[in-house]
Amino acid sequence: MNSAGVMWPDHAVLVRTPATSANLGPGFDALGLALALHDEVRVQVIESGLRIKVSGVGEATAGYGEDHLVVRAMRAAFDALGNQPPGLSLSCQNAIPHGFGLGSSAAAIVAGLLAARALCGESGTARLPDEAVLQLATDIEGHADNVAACLSGGLTIAWSAGSVRCLRLDPAAGLTPVLCVPAVPLATEAARKVLPASVPHADAARNAARAALLVAALTRQVTDAGLLLDATLDFLHQPYRADSMPGTAELVAELRKAGIPAVVSGSGPAVLALVVPGVTAEPEAVASIAADTGKDWSVRSLEVDREGAVVRPVASGSA
Repeated sequence: MNSAGVMWPDHAVLVRTPATSANLGPGFDALGLALALHDEVRVQVIESGLRIKVSGVGEATAGYGEDHLVVRAMRAAFDALGNQPPGLSLSCQNAIPHGFGLGSSAAAIVAGLLAARALCGESGTARLPDEAVLQLATDIEGHADNVAACLSGGLTIAWSAGSVRCLRLDPAAGLTPVLCVPAVPLATEAARKVLPASVPHADAARNAARAALLVAALTRQVTDAGLLLDATLDFLHQPYRADSMPGTAELVAELRKAGIPAVVSGSGPAVLALVVPGVTAEPEAVASIAADTGKDWSVRSLEVDREGAVVRPVASGSA
């Protein structure tokens, strides 16, 4: 029961959130793709205090207390819902790498918001509907591309029309994201600082065409490998970021030279190759090219996450 005398549901909730890759080349701050690589957060209301346990990626964040991103998101959601619980117990099982452009912060924010809403029982969704969750997640994250894909799954287009809006699309069957993660991360803030305040009109026009083509290429049955390669060419952000992540720029260039559609994942430094077995090169070719660069790349083939964030109640007990 909270200080206002409201009874909290006697259960814990589990939220599973996917990694995401934003931009996908020309879709800067608009396009996002959900990947089948997940964090899980289990949360329960307790009598008092704050307990955080983190396993997997980012174990040191267990000591962040109220500054932990999941907790910050939960506090924001509870404020929006009008009730703060007396205490919280969190258990985080993380698989999404931090600082590589794979939406780890979006996953944490979405997990916190959805967990808080679920813990408020049946009234939570009525008081904080999906549209409000997307807006609040964007306010915390600073941009909507990753949080939209994390919430909805699949391929998303996010934009602002007074409030943040999102359209979810189904990527074509057979699309296989191949993720290449280097050894050293890069802060999103650092990657954004190198971007210019304005770009040439011709580049903006060329990018608009490629972004439109990319949406079509990702949602139709791919039979032309060159179409997806053309569609992933960017003029707005990747060229400006190349000097700050030379290994990433090199791998993207080598993959594209081999005819493999490859982009910087989000703000980097991870690389995402979008392959369609039997049409483009096979996933194994990505690993071979990454190895040939002589850099330490961790390469894995994933599936597209088509569900987005999932919430379910679990047995009560300490989280």
